[in-house]
Amino acid sequence: MARPKADLPDAAAIGALADAEGRLALRVTPGARVEAISVEGDKVAIKVRAKPTDGAANQAVLVLLAKALGLAPSRITLLRGDTGRDKLVRVDF
Repeated sequence: MARPKADLPDAAAIGALADAEGRLALRVTPGARVEAISVEGDKVAIKVRAKPTDGAANQAVLVLLAKALGLAPSRITLLRGDTGRDKLVRVDF
């Protein structure tokens, strides 16, 4: 069975939440059934299929966010929240 495509919002909606230095607050749900990104208040909510083992979920978050923004994953850096659900990333727009 094919996996459904991730539900991604407009890149401008995500980029509008970034501060002047390009930092974004994220709320991550690892081990989700479907991958999705939504804008909830002042945070970006991201659901990924990857489990939170050996940094797999963090890597999946960066890849999915990069895909939604139309950027390379190397242009997104995890600043804070390596082991928690609340994360802070810097995006080089």
